[in-house]
Amino acid sequence: MKKPPVTPAVRALRDAEVDFEGHRYEYEERGGTRVSSQALGVDEHQVIKTLVFEDDQKRPLIVLMHGDLEVSAKSLARVANLKSTAPCSPAVAEKHTGYKVGGTSPFGLRKPVPIYAEGSIRDLDRLFINAGARGYLVSMAPGVLEQLLKPHWVEVSR
Repeated sequence: MKKPPVTPAVRALRDAEVDFEGHRYEYEERGGTRVSSQALGVDEHQVIKTLVFEDDQKRPLIVLMHGDLEVSAKSLARVANLKSTAPCSPAVAEKHTGYKVGGTSPFGLRKPVPIYAEGSIRDLDRLFINAGARGYLVSMAPGVLEQLLKPHWVEVSR
């Protein structure tokens, strides 16, 4: 097996000295969390998507959501006290985060971005989340998200 990639996300996790484990899988274009969960033999609900949204002023925000659920942009706007929110195009998301779509991680971002996370993520024993490269996830306890990201915990799934 190839060596794990050393991305800004992996460096941020190492620098923070948190417990995490890397997992490689064969990336499939447009395969999403369905492919990664099947490849790793875990429930898709445990695989957390890092989604890049923008508000009506084109300011970025990140939403962490279970792989088997979707984000309600209206609910997100409401809880964030914004007029509206919408997913970014892949090119804009890459500009905001420094990561290619399909490899976006909430760790080691290019610049600080507000992070919102679905509250039920805290109920998982272990989660799997992208580590900044396509085909590479890290697993960790949900408390690591709280410790490193200090997200706004919300209920915006649909």
